[in-house]
Amino acid sequence: MSEAIQEKVEDKESKWLKLGNISGVFGVKGWLKVYANTDKKENILSYQPWYIERNKVRQAVKLKAGKPHGKTIIVQLDGVDDRNEAELWVGSDIYMKSDQLPKLAKDEYYWSDLIGLQVVSTDGVVFGVIDQMLETGANDVIVVKGDRERLIPYVTEQVVKSIDLDKQQMLVDWDADF
Repeated sequence: MSEAIQEKVEDKESKWLKLGNISGVFGVKGWLKVYANTDKKENILSYQPWYIERNKVRQAVKLKAGKPHGKTIIVQLDGVDDRNEAELWVGSDIYMKSDQLPKLAKDEYYWSDLIGLQVVSTDGVVFGVIDQMLETGANDVIVVKGDRERLIPYVTEQVVKSIDLDKQQMLVDWDADF
C-alpha cells in the first residue's frame, strides 16, 4: 500500500483532536507561545507528532524543544529559527490523531469519545446529543442539546447507566423534567 493511500486510510479510522493553538511568538529565536487544551498544559508536549493547520493545510511538525512558561507553553518547531518565521505560525491550531492517545481501561472514556453520543433516559426519552463536557470540581457535567439544553451529572452507575460507542448512545437514569 502506498504511503499516500495509507495516510488516507488512517485518517478515516482516527479522529482529529484539537490540542491547542499557537497564540504568539516568544523572543527572537523562533519560539512560539502555545495555549494548550489539555488537562495539564504541559501534557501537550507528550503528544507527538503534532499536526498544525496553517493556511487550511494540516501538516505534521516536529518539536525541537518545549517547556512550560507561566500560563502557557513555549515551543520551538523544527525549521523555525527566527521571529519572522515564527510569526507566520501564530493563530494556527494544533491537532493530533485520536489513535495517538494512550489506551484506556474498560469502561473508561475520553471526553472526545462522548461528544456527539445520543443520550436516552432509562424511560426511553431521547434527550438529544452530548454537546460538551464540563469539569466542575465535584462531578463532571454532560451538556446535552436537544429540545432544550440539559445538564446531567456524569456519575457512573447512579446516573450514567451505560455507554455504547458502537451504537453512539449513552443511557442515563435522569428525569425528563430536570
